[in-house]
Amino acid sequence: MAAPHKPTDDDSPIGMDPDADTDVVTEDDHELQTPRQFHVLLHNDDYTTMEFVVLVLMTVFHRSNEEAVEIMLAVHQQGVGVAGTYSYEVAEAKTDKVMRMAREQEFPLRASVEPVDS
Repeated sequence: MAAPHKPTDDDSPIGMDPDADTDVVTEDDHELQTPRQFHVLLHNDDYTTMEFVVLVLMTVFHRSNEEAVEIMLAVHQQGVGVAGTYSYEVAEAKTDKVMRMAREQEFPLRASVEPVDS
């Protein structure tokens, strides 16, 4: 049986300096930033029914009936209302879903995405 091999400086991996700093790299003290937020806006028109807007708010934005009616009234009275606030990707997906639902029902309801002022 051969004697156990004792490691030497020549045993280091190719290209590795045996005297190099081999500390484990840890995450810096960088703060994680929350993603920028975006409002999904619903815009008033003369043809989309109030009932359909409430339905959209309840199904796409998971609003209660009371919240949906309140937002729908803001859309109706002020011309625009905030349906919800999300990351950009989620806001875009919800906007697309609203527009698809409106087209399927032949309503001209329009939704848009707007950055939240910080």
